[in-house]
Parts: sequence; C-alpha cells; structure tokens
Amino acid sequence: MDIDSFGAVREARWTRLRELTRARRLTGAEADELTRLYQATAGDLATVRSSAPEPSVVSRLSVLLATARVWLTGAHTTSTREGVRYLVWGLPGALYRVRWWGVGVTVAVVGLAFLSGWWTLTHPESLELIGPPETRAAIAEQEFASYYTEYDSTSFAATVWTNNGWLAAQCIAFGITGVFPLILMYNTVIQLGVAGAVMAEHGALDVFFQLIAPHGLLELSAVFVAAGTGLRLFWTMLVPGPRPRARALAEEGRAAIGVALGLVLALFASGLIEGYVTGSAMPWWLKIVIGVIAVTAFWMYIFVAGRVAHRAGVTGDSEGDFATDEVALAG
Repeated sequence: MDIDSFGAVREARWTRLRELTRARRLTGAEADELTRLYQATAGDLATVRSSAPEPSVVSRLSVLLATARVWLTGAHTTSTREGVRYLVWGLPGALYRVRWWGVGVTVAVVGLAFLSGWWTLTHPESLELIGPPETRAAIAEQEFASYYTEYDSTSFAATVWTNNGWLAAQCIAFGITGVFPLILMYNTVIQLGVAGAVMAEHGALDVFFQLIAPHGLLELSAVFVAAGTGLRLFWTMLVPGPRPRARALAEEGRAAIGVALGLVLALFASGLIEGYVTGSAMPWWLKIVIGVIAVTAFWMYIFVAGRVAHRAGVTGDSEGDFATDEVALAG
C-alpha cells in the first residue's frame, strides 16, 4: 500500500475529526458525525498497522483517536478539591490504619538504640571495633558535624530525600517478606547507638542530639512508620483474620500505597529541614523547636486527623473508581 496516497485520500476525514475533538461543545449532529469519523479512523489505523506500519502515521492516528475517545466516553478529571479531600480524609485514614505498628517500631528502635549506645560506650572492646582512638576523635570533633555542611543545601536536601524515600518505599514493598524491615531497623539501631557512643565518649553528646533533632525526629518517625507498614503486610499474610487471605493482602496493600505517598511528603519536609536548617547558622534552640514542631505535626496528623477520618468511615483503602465491593463475612 502506498502510504502517501492513502494519507492524501483520508486527510479530509482526519482533519474533520481533529476539528470536532477541539470543539468546546458539539451539537447532536456533530456528535453523531464524530462517532462515525472515530469508527472510520480506527479502521484506517488498523489498515496502516497491518499493511504499511509507518510510525509517524500510526502515532498521529493513535493520538487523534485517543483525543476523540475522551469526547465519546468522557474523562475522569482530578480537581484541586479531590486532592484536598485526599489529604484531609484518605491519607490520614491510611496512616491511622498502621498507627500502632509505627509506634511499636519507634519504641523498639529507640529503646534498642539506647541500649546499643550504652553497651558500646561501656565496653572498650566495642569501641575498638569502630576504630582507634584518633579515628573516633575525628568523627566526634569534625566528621559528624561537617556531614551537614559540606554540600550545597539544595543538593543535600534532594539527596537525603531521595535516599530516605527509597528506603521507606523498600520497607513497604518488601515488608511482606518480614525480613527487610527488620534488617533496616537493625542497621538503624546500630548506627544510632554507635554514633551516640562515639559522641558521648568525647563529651559531645549534646552536639549529637542538636544535629539529629531538627530533621531526625521527623525523618526517623517516617521510616519507622514505613517499617511498621511493611511488617503489618507480613502479619496480614500470616494472620488474615476473617477475610480471605488474598482479599486481606489486597486491601492492606492498597492502603500501604497511600501510606507510602504520605511518607514521601513527610520525608520531603525532613529533607528540607536537614538541608536548610540543621547545618545553618540558626540558634540551636530554634532548630530543635522546628524539629519538634515537624514531628508533632506528623504524629498529630496520624492520630488526630486519622481518627476523624476513621470515624467518618474512611479506612485508607481505595475509594472512587478503584473502590472494591464488600460482602459480609462469617465469623
């Protein structure tokens, strides 16, 4: 088939279809004409694909038909109102669903990190595993603090956000294994404990908390909630309750996607604080106040806004076009 000749013969039809799809409103006759042209153009696309699959023509007709399909079938538009509604109801509902798992992981990691730091500090052989005295002194006196100031604020904020977001996403995505979140939390316990012990050994524990508190309170809380969400998925696989196992995992998995979105936003905020506040020249008291306000807002969003959403019947599972039908279950 001569694709140029074919295009020349059909050009008037395609042009008219494009004109109709660009119109703001259509009369009844024009809507009927658009339907006929859509069907005819779909046939043209099938002919081109089977006889002379010219990429430029295939692409042009595909876009044209996709635009026309919006007129024929309608389109679901996402409005600002829907976005606000999700932030007010859907997201806190999803986070409220995993609230106690997040709290449990937080308490466990903080307690074990304190125990790890105490053990390392009170056992010289443990300190020697970190490095010789001069290495530990360099960490406490220079390297720990310089980490927050050696890079450009914007680049640093973007880097830590990306890294922490990736870790949180992995916790949720691989949480069903029951292993990945535990490994990540174990590493977090060791890192916090060892860093705290080294700083305490050199009388710089106040610097440790001053550098961790502004961004770390929110950052670690978000990661702990991610780990809790992943472990909840694992527990659901083991103990689905009265729901069929497949349905239980599907429901918890959809809610986990909402949690992941919320944690991305929280980690973005902590990244901005780490990049622009932690290493800045602000007074330390102000930095810590900012960190406390951020983490308080995070947990209040989960427990206060989440409770309101829960009482309104929002479960954190998919709504709208992706809502699932429910049936009564025995037991």
